[in-house]
Amino acid sequence: MLTTLCLLGTVLLLCNIPMFILMVATAVIVILAHTDTPVMLIASQMFGSIDKFALMAIPFFIFGAAVMGEGGLSQRLVDWVLSMVGWARGGLAMTTIVSCEVFGTVSGSSAATTAAIGTLLYPPLIRNKYGETFSLGLVTCTGAIASVIPPSIGMIVYSAITGASTGAVFIGGILPGILLGTLFGCWVLVYVYRQNIPQTGAFALRVVLTRTRSAGWALGMPVLILGGIYSGIFTPTEASAVSAVYAVFVALFIYREMDLKKLFQVAIESALITAKIMIIIAASGVFVWLLTVGGVPDTVNAWVKGAGASQFMVLLLINIVFLIAGMFLEPNSTLVVLTPLFYPIAVGLGVDPIHLGIILVLNISIGMYTPPFGFNIFVSMGIFNASMRKIVAGLMPFIWVSLLALLLTTYIPQLSLWLPRLLYSRGFSGG
Repeated sequence: MLTTLCLLGTVLLLCNIPMFILMVATAVIVILAHTDTPVMLIASQMFGSIDKFALMAIPFFIFGAAVMGEGGLSQRLVDWVLSMVGWARGGLAMTTIVSCEVFGTVSGSSAATTAAIGTLLYPPLIRNKYGETFSLGLVTCTGAIASVIPPSIGMIVYSAITGASTGAVFIGGILPGILLGTLFGCWVLVYVYRQNIPQTGAFALRVVLTRTRSAGWALGMPVLILGGIYSGIFTPTEASAVSAVYAVFVALFIYREMDLKKLFQVAIESALITAKIMIIIAASGVFVWLLTVGGVPDTVNAWVKGAGASQFMVLLLINIVFLIAGMFLEPNSTLVVLTPLFYPIAVGLGVDPIHLGIILVLNISIGMYTPPFGFNIFVSMGIFNASMRKIVAGLMPFIWVSLLALLLTTYIPQLSLWLPRLLYSRGFSGG
């Protein structure tokens, strides 16, 4: 059965069959060929895979981020960040990184952040002589910070799979997300001084105050989400619903850059994106169930134990497998299929589930801009009408920087665990 599963999956993948069809079709064929299990069980498994409370947060975060993008909130956030850091050497590139960090606190979606922030900042980067290749690489990779900064859709999916506290995993992603952005910033500084890109302005307190006032309602959204979660006022799922309502209120009644017709269009688009994510999770659940029935997790576990692998080697193996999978598979599929294989092994060797979750989410984040099939690459190709060759050339330095961030996060557990333990020691209840 396992041989059939692998061969059939490989053939369908090479035929460029969509991932959710690939996983369901493989499951149907293997069940019919090798078992007496009723095919109707597949529908039950698919429904069970998405029948999880934590996953309810996904449509709300997607909708809230879309409203921000269309309702004037994201533009005000970018303008505010620009007033804070845009005047410095390399300020526009730094603004791109910081804007993605801020927007990531309300988006949770790498592709949405790439589209929202990249559309606003790519033209100024080109006008200020940062170069097309560098600019494409920058806006393509920095959007993936949203997958590491809470609230992250990947973190929600991981928590739903493993039962880990969503709130705790959210908190664990804060420092690694900041680390990733900081390392990106270090490379930006190296590039800026190598290319002798001039300073484009001067710090003006008046401008900062004006744009802070203008962006006040937009800045209130991440404060509402993260503050509400970490103060224990509401759970991450409840926070997602509150943030969506808040975004609609600000876009319609405060900034007034969205009408009901546009709101309806945004709702339809968000529903379609949510449906794509949910059907992938549902199909992945069937595939994982089939792997479990076939004894794959037990086989992998026995092999690792028989090899006498240490925690260091297991974490290295997990990173290698996830990075390779990220080059070819959709991130949520990678997370849903591979997490059940490695979770019991890693936890059995003493890896904290929160730490493991951050490692896995950082891996799929890097996969979003790793060639040949990183999803953000195709987003940038569509938005900026750029060739894959130019985008990949600009991405390569950032990929090496990302791998450094991954190694530091993997082997310095305190980066992921210090904040959750600090908050739990002060009575944070998770969620």
